[in-house]
Amino acid sequence: MARRKRQLVLMGAVTAESSSGGGSGMPPLGSLKEVFKILADFNTCTDGSPDKGTGTRLLHGPGYVIEVATALDPVSQGIITINDEDIALPVLFRLCRSVGWRMMDMESGRTFG
Repeated sequence: MARRKRQLVLMGAVTAESSSGGGSGMPPLGSLKEVFKILADFNTCTDGSPDKGTGTRLLHGPGYVIEVATALDPVSQGIITINDEDIALPVLFRLCRSVGWRMMDMESGRTFG
């Protein structure tokens, strides 16, 4: 039986100023250009196929795919679909540690990263 793919939400870390009630919603990950540059540093980018005009872009990384909404700038979150946890999780944890982002498990609501 095939394993179900795990999905996580990639989000900005909550800081003291964003949790004080001054901001609305999640802190952003950054502008589209900044997010794509950061992800490229972790071997995560498009596969070269043309944009389908759906307002989202798929970025492929080692063992995972991240879906980013291109209609919103700055980017508020990304949806990660993990295909191979053994390969993907070390890269994702290193990414989150280096830029201060967090991940949330969509099933349990647990945040980590």
